[in-house]
Amino acid sequence: MNKFQLDSRLAADSFLIGHFELCELRLINDSRWPWLVLVPKIAGAEEIHETSPDQQAQIANETAITAKALKQMMGCEKINSAAIGNIVRQLHIHVIARNENDTNWPGPVWGFGKSQPYDNDKKALVINQIQKALSASPQFSL
Repeated sequence: MNKFQLDSRLAADSFLIGHFELCELRLINDSRWPWLVLVPKIAGAEEIHETSPDQQAQIANETAITAKALKQMMGCEKINSAAIGNIVRQLHIHVIARNENDTNWPGPVWGFGKSQPYDNDKKALVINQIQKALSASPQFSL
C-alpha cells in the first residue's frame, strides 16, 4: 500500500497551515485572494467519487468547517469551493474568499494574471489568523 505524499506542485505553491482528521490544510502562495486548499491524506486519490462514502462525508465536513471559518475571518461576500485537478491530479479542494471588488471578479482565480507571493510577515499573519479561526474545531490541529 502506498503512503500519502503531497504532490510536489502543491508543496511548492502553498504553505502548511495545519491538519484535520482527513485533510491537510494549506495556504496558496498568492496574496491576491485568501486561497486555501484541503488535501485529503489518501494515497492515490484523484477524484472525490473514488473515495469511500465515509471519506466523502469527512471531506465535505472539513471543507464546510474551512469555508465557514474563512468567511467569518475575511467578512467576504462569497466562498468559492472546487475540486478541479486538471493539472495537479492529486485530489485537493480549493476554498477561496471572494468579493465583488477583488481582482478578476466574477471570473475564476485560476490562470488570471500574475501570482503575487506573500512576504514572510503577511504569510505568518494570514496563517496565524486562519489557525486561530479554526482553533475552536476539535477536528483541526497544528
